[in-house]
Amino acid sequence: MSAGKLFFFTGKMAAGKSTLARQLAATENAMLFVQDQWLDALYPNLIVNVASYIEYSGRINRTLKPYVVELLKRGVSVVLDFPGNTVNQRAWFRSIIDEAGVDHELHFLDIPEDLCKAQLKARSAHLPAGTKWTTEADFDLVASHFSAPTPDERFNVVTHRRG
Repeated sequence: MSAGKLFFFTGKMAAGKSTLARQLAATENAMLFVQDQWLDALYPNLIVNVASYIEYSGRINRTLKPYVVELLKRGVSVVLDFPGNTVNQRAWFRSIIDEAGVDHELHFLDIPEDLCKAQLKARSAHLPAGTKWTTEADFDLVASHFSAPTPDERFNVVTHRRG
């Protein structure tokens, strides 16, 4: 039996990572795990700042990792719609790749900030004013933590550009 393949993402907020994740899961016949769904189900209304996000997302990552590794080893490809926007976040993906011994693709959505902000505004238009993670200030805060992948991280990067 051949091993599965891991697909994951990096790109600024509202760049289109989740849309691409759904597309890849369908075309690759892969299991899709969406971090936002896990956060909403397990920790509703508790993600109020970057520190709480780091705490709760870390819990989910530690819980899911052994299952993702096992799926990959059993030949099931996996799409992780979890952010890989910092070196530390990408280190978690690297640990999965190394433990499972599988091929991977890191999809880098290299989208200009003005386009990301326009997409954020469009996708948030139906939400009540003041909804967290929907404003340009929220975008700027999250984007301040973003770092693009570098060759020394040893990922198979697929770059997507628009705008």
